[in-house]
Amino acid sequence: MSCNSGSNKAALDSINKETEEQIEIRQCKYLNNIVEQDHRNIKRITRPMLGFKNFHSAQKTLAGIELMKMIKKGQMEMSKGGGSSPAEQFYSLAA
Repeated sequence: MSCNSGSNKAALDSINKETEEQIEIRQCKYLNNIVEQDHRNIKRITRPMLGFKNFHSAQKTLAGIELMKMIKKGQMEMSKGGGSSPAEQFYSLAA
């Protein structure tokens, strides 16, 4: 089974010919799915919820889950008080 379709490879080859900066073609799809790796945990959290009733509630819930993941990974920096723990960051946002 091929990881990249022929049309994708042809498109990337033509772009690489036109530009100075080359796009590397990775032959394994799992290396390209960094975003999917992050969303695996979100899927695991939301699956027991049995879906959302409307778009607004889904949007707010997913934003909160993503925010908690960012705080846990240390990707969110608060402007005041630089070295806050994840719990302190969460409580400052909730206040």
